[in-house]
Amino acid sequence: MGTAKELLSYTQNRELSWLKFNERVLEEAQDKSVPILERQKFISIFSNNLDEFFMVRVGSLLDLSIEHNSAIDNKSGLSPSGQLEKVYEAVRPLYAKRDEVYAEVEAELRQHGIGSLDMAELAPDDRKYVKNYFKLEVLPVMSPQIVGPRHPFPHLSTKTIHVAAMLRRKNSAMIGIAAMPDTVPGVIFIPGDDIRYVTLDKVVLEYVDTLFEMYEIADKNILCVTRNADIDYEEEGSEEIEGDFRFIMKKLLKKRRRLSAVRLEMMNQPSAEFEKILCDRLQVGKRELFVTKTPMKFSYLSLANSKLPAHVKQSMSYPPFTPHVSVDIPKKESIMKQMRKQDLLLMYPFESMEPFLKLVKEAAHDPAVVSIKISIYRVAQKARLIEYLCAAAENGKDVTVLIELRARFDEQNNINWSERLEEAGCRLIFGFDGVKVHAKLCLITRKDRGEIQYITQVGTGNFNEITAEFYTDLSLITADPKIGAETNRFFRNMAIANLSDNYDLLLVAPSNLKSTVLALIDEQIALGAEGRIVLKLNSLTDIDVIKKLSEASCAGVKTDLIIRGICCIVPGIPGATENITVTSVVGRYLEHSRVYSFGAGAEQKMYISSADMMTRNTMKRVEIAGPILDEQAKARINGMIDLVLRDNVKARRLRSDGYYEKIPHGSGEPVDSQETLMRKAWECIEHAKQQEKTVAVEKKINKDGVMKASVKGWLIRMIDRI
Repeated sequence: MGTAKELLSYTQNRELSWLKFNERVLEEAQDKSVPILERQKFISIFSNNLDEFFMVRVGSLLDLSIEHNSAIDNKSGLSPSGQLEKVYEAVRPLYAKRDEVYAEVEAELRQHGIGSLDMAELAPDDRKYVKNYFKLEVLPVMSPQIVGPRHPFPHLSTKTIHVAAMLRRKNSAMIGIAAMPDTVPGVIFIPGDDIRYVTLDKVVLEYVDTLFEMYEIADKNILCVTRNADIDYEEEGSEEIEGDFRFIMKKLLKKRRRLSAVRLEMMNQPSAEFEKILCDRLQVGKRELFVTKTPMKFSYLSLANSKLPAHVKQSMSYPPFTPHVSVDIPKKESIMKQMRKQDLLLMYPFESMEPFLKLVKEAAHDPAVVSIKISIYRVAQKARLIEYLCAAAENGKDVTVLIELRARFDEQNNINWSERLEEAGCRLIFGFDGVKVHAKLCLITRKDRGEIQYITQVGTGNFNEITAEFYTDLSLITADPKIGAETNRFFRNMAIANLSDNYDLLLVAPSNLKSTVLALIDEQIALGAEGRIVLKLNSLTDIDVIKKLSEASCAGVKTDLIIRGICCIVPGIPGATENITVTSVVGRYLEHSRVYSFGAGAEQKMYISSADMMTRNTMKRVEIAGPILDEQAKARINGMIDLVLRDNVKARRLRSDGYYEKIPHGSGEPVDSQETLMRKAWECIEHAKQQEKTVAVEKKINKDGVMKASVKGWLIRMIDRI
């Protein structure tokens, strides 16, 4: 096994696999059982995903096709230019599908009195109102410019909407162009009882002649450029002789804004002449041009939907769900004291992040706490966690923050927070050349009566208070002294840039995570048909892991892969992957937790991790996988995995031809894993409330004296009904 020819029989290209994932996102917008405003949101998510795909993945392939086109993808046998051809070929029908879904959603919204209108649909009075608004509010803040044959073409910022016109005057032809102003709302509401509006770009396009009054308008259009955002931090940073890493990052962020165009989107099909001029000036080919009837940006949605009355908006959205504090946490007891007694597993967003935040807040003020160490990849723009860390430093604690400034598209936010942390007295570590820090780890160290105590948090998701309400993630908080000691050693190694140390309990990339996972798969291979592997990941691309999973399949090991996004292994291929299933869930929440499980019953070994099985994670990032040693926590994760594998509502199963299909539930009961976990979370909260009432009644009875059992039972039942 292992030759390129053999691998091609059960592997697929990562970019094409990702596009299939994003198509599954779009299918949520097609699902009539999803509330209409949520369907609208899924179109926006699909579009934002596609924007980032072009900025990062297509940008990277374009660079690679120029510099190293001989580099062959080891899963599809395609060169970078060959991959680009396949990508553009696969993307075009997705544009058509999005236009179709968008039209369906807009038509349904109109039935509810919500309409995004074209200018041609406006009644005379409404048209007069919009034209007057344009002249008074929009025109004064527009900055049009013309570009002739000898003029340099203006820089069009990435994902900024522009109006463009082909202009003629006497015997000369030129281009007129203007960006949509940031100071004007993105929609213009039409007076009346219904919520009707016209997006700003359509209005500006209608009256573009007022921007260029001296010229004849030969053609006009709305356009949006997407630029490469795939900066090579190490290559770019190595050119800087002076300045620390934070200074270099600030310079690189400015450079990103001017990188080459990778896509040109237009509202209408341009004339051949207009198309050629724009493509030549922006240096894009015809394959990079996409015409779309769907908005190129959805930032206007929040403004448009804010007009809806609260009860109407709620009826058109998912039923509200607020994460509650885990029922395993007594309300009146110190969280730090509780954690020293037993492990706690938090399941976001079904449970709140609040216990972890409360833990850090308590640590900031606990006289026995001597240090807090944490690794940060992404945090919210308004983050209580950062304020608690700053408070700890200001209270004299030794606070070490390993912060990754290269978290893509969060660079500026992390730079800002790093400056705030440093001002408060925290010690900062910025990461390492060629290796991003993606681990989700926190260690609190106490010294009580001369004894060192550790409380460790190992998580699958970021310490982000906002995304913890929308991403499914796991967070283990444990006082296990061995895990704490290893975590302490990890942070000590990071402080001296030691990335090669080995660990006994923690799996740490790039040192021992991948090698240990491969060894754990080997253990299951030795068991043959008695073996069992479950991997829950966002993506699977690492060729060594893929080979080993195929080997396990050939040995008869039952392997279930739960992979939300990219999956480069194809299941069901005879002689290679026939014992492997691949399940993907796209639902209300973003599936983000990573779980590695090997074996079953008393022999089961389980880890939760920040790492996907991608080469970038296993070899080019600092990642952590922590063991689940507590049997109750392990049982909860097993229950979650079982639910996902039984999901026949939102789940899709990958077929041997590389396509995904819905899982029929036939006459069986429909199972929606996320909805079930939400319902169970509510049931746990309600059960805890009932227990509190029962305890209150029993205390009252005991206080007032002994009562007959029948009276006591009657009182408890009455309280239960309250």
